[in-house]
This record gives sequence, C-alpha cells and structure tokens, in this order.
Amino acid sequence: MSLDQRSAARLAIVQALYQMEVAGKGLNEIFAEFESHWIGREIEGVQYKPAEITFFRDVLQGVLTDQVAIDRQIDRVLSGGWPLARIEAVMRAALRAGAYELRARKDVPPRVVIKEYVDVTAAFFGPTESGMVNAVLDKIAREERPGEMG
Repeated sequence: MSLDQRSAARLAIVQALYQMEVAGKGLNEIFAEFESHWIGREIEGVQYKPAEITFFRDVLQGVLTDQVAIDRQIDRVLSGGWPLARIEAVMRAALRAGAYELRARKDVPPRVVIKEYVDVTAAFFGPTESGMVNAVLDKIAREERPGEMG
C-alpha cells in the first residue's frame, strides 16, 4: 500500500459518495463502476491513479453503515447552525468519509485524515470550503481521539 494509492482511494471515495447521493446509485453498482471503469484508468485524457481497493471498499461501506451517527456528529460540530443537508454534496461526502476514518480507522493518524480530506476538498473548491472541512474534521478528531490530537 502506497500513500499515493490511499490518497487516490480517498478521492474515489468522495466521488463515489457524491454519485450515490446525486444519482441514487447503490453500493454494489458503485463498487463495480469504480473498480472497473475509474480506478487506475484513463478517462477523457485524465489518468486516475491506482487506489487501494480494500481501503476504498472499507471506508465507503463504513460511511453507509454508520451514516446516521456520522451525520448527527457532523451536524453537531458544524458552526453557525448550518445543517449538513445545506452543505454542497461533494463537501458533505468529504466530511462523511473523514468522520468515518476518524471514528473507525484508528490505524490512520487523525492529522493525516484531516489533511487528506482538506486536500480532496481543495481540488474542487477554494480555501473557504477546505478551511471549513478542516475545522469540522479537527473538532471530530478531538472528540474521537483526544489523546492523539494534543
């Protein structure tokens, strides 16, 4: 497992969660589509990096399994009374995936999780949005793993 493959998996996870939400696709359909058509392939001149498939599957499945609890936690830490439902779908996907990793993937340091999803968000949006993702995931990390956050 390379760090590049894990970063590629995180980008694919956010894209997959987005597609599931906006296109109403199911988990098995998304696994098949991403694993056969996206990950590690070139599409319309864009090379998609190889991703760590087991990590991709684990995080995607975990977000869906724990989505109610994850969404409640994100809603609680969002500042200014902005419910998660009012946040743009790609950002919502990044927050859900990041929150899942902070809650369930103790093998990944919390600061790595935060930085990775801030980077994914920055690929789609500007500094305001990536800063918000940073702030929300930082608060969740402090709840979930206070000993690791110093």
